[in-house]
Amino acid sequence: MNDSSEYTPPKVWTWEKPSGGTFASINRPIAGPTHDKELPVGKHPLQLYSLATPNGQKVTIMLEELLELGHSGAEYDAWLIKIGEGDQFGSGFVSVNPNSKIPALMDRSGPQPIRVFESGAILIHLAEKFGAFLPTEPAARAECLSWLFWQMGSAPFLGGGFGHFYAYAPTKLEYPINRYAMEVKRQLDVLDRRLAESAFVAGDAYTIADMAIWPWYGGLVMGWLYNAGEFLSVQDYKNVRRWAEAVFARPAVKRGRMVNRTYGDPSEQLHERHDAGDFATKTQDKLGKTG
Repeated sequence: MNDSSEYTPPKVWTWEKPSGGTFASINRPIAGPTHDKELPVGKHPLQLYSLATPNGQKVTIMLEELLELGHSGAEYDAWLIKIGEGDQFGSGFVSVNPNSKIPALMDRSGPQPIRVFESGAILIHLAEKFGAFLPTEPAARAECLSWLFWQMGSAPFLGGGFGHFYAYAPTKLEYPINRYAMEVKRQLDVLDRRLAESAFVAGDAYTIADMAIWPWYGGLVMGWLYNAGEFLSVQDYKNVRRWAEAVFARPAVKRGRMVNRTYGDPSEQLHERHDAGDFATKTQDKLGKTG
C-alpha cells in the first residue's frame, strides 16, 4: 500500500494527461457540453435523467415512495444517462444541469418547465411539491434538513475520497486511504450515535433525510459499496445496520434502487422506467439480457 515516490506540485497546474483510474476518460477540468444531443421527453409530468449511483437512487426512491402514497402526479419517466460514455456532457443534459452530474430533473407539470439539479435540491422540490416526507413543524423541519445537508457535505468524503482511493485510483496509496477511511468511520459513528436515539435519522418519521443517507451509508453497511465492509469493520455500527435493513424493507426503496441500474443481478436492473408495470416486464432478465 506504500508508494515511495513523492510528488512536488508545479507552480501552475496544467492538464497534460488523463489522471488514470476508472474515470480517467470522462474527467476534465472544464465545464460545458462536448457534443450535441437532445434529451428524450416522455409522457409523464416528471422527467428524470439519471443512473443508479447512490445519488441517483435518492431521487428514484423518493418518486417511488410518493407513488406508494398515492400521489399520481409523481409519475415519471426515468431515462438512462451513461456517465461512463459521457452522456452527461451532451448539450441537452448540460442545459438541465450545467454541472454535468446525475441526477437531473425536469418538472413539466406547470405552465413552464422547471429544471432541478443536485439530488438534495430535487428531494426538497418533490417534498414541497407533494407535501410529503419533509416535516412542516419548524424544529422537525430543521432537524430533517440538517441531516439532509449533513449527507450532502459528508458523502464526498465517502465517494470521491475513500471510494476513489480505495477502489478506483490506479495506485493504492496509504496516506489518502487512511485519511478517508478515518473520516468515513467517524461519519459512521456520528450516524450510529444518532440512530441509537431514534428510529430514523431525523426522528421517529421516515423523511427525505433517510432517502438521501441510505444509498450511501446504508449501502456501505449492507456491503454494496466498494467491497469495503470488512476493511471498515461496518459490523460495529449496529444501529446503522438496523436502520439500513428497515429502510431496505420498504417496497418503494427496493423499486427505486432498481431504476436506471446497469449492474448486478439482471432481475434488479430496470434500465429505464416509464410505467409502474415496467418492474414486472422490463427488467434485464425479462428482456433476456444479462447486463
